[in-house]
Amino acid sequence: MIRLELPYPPSANTYWRSVVINNRVRVLLSSKGREYKLAVQRACAAAGIAGKRIPHDVALVVHLHPPDRRRRDVDNALKPLLDALTSAGVWLDDSQVDELLLKRMACVRGGSVDMQISVEV
Repeated sequence: MIRLELPYPPSANTYWRSVVINNRVRVLLSSKGREYKLAVQRACAAAGIAGKRIPHDVALVVHLHPPDRRRRDVDNALKPLLDALTSAGVWLDDSQVDELLLKRMACVRGGSVDMQISVEV
């Protein structure tokens, strides 16, 4: 089992942005999204799992500690989190997540995510 403490992700609503390039709408990673991916990559490197690329299916237990009491949909934190972990090379693709427990916990200053990754062989 792998345990990680990660920064709280930006909402999926702010993780990507739409821009028009040559009269075509393109969806790009926002500056918040790029900053978050870098922070997750650093946390995974510090934990020694960046670039491991787990080849098996995984089960996740994710405890979200929001930074404040504003109303949030918990699923808006999920896609940016999984996307950043894929980018950090924790697994090959987030389609490997077969089981997921996502729970909102008490607020903490700055927000955080406590996560457990179990490999299903």
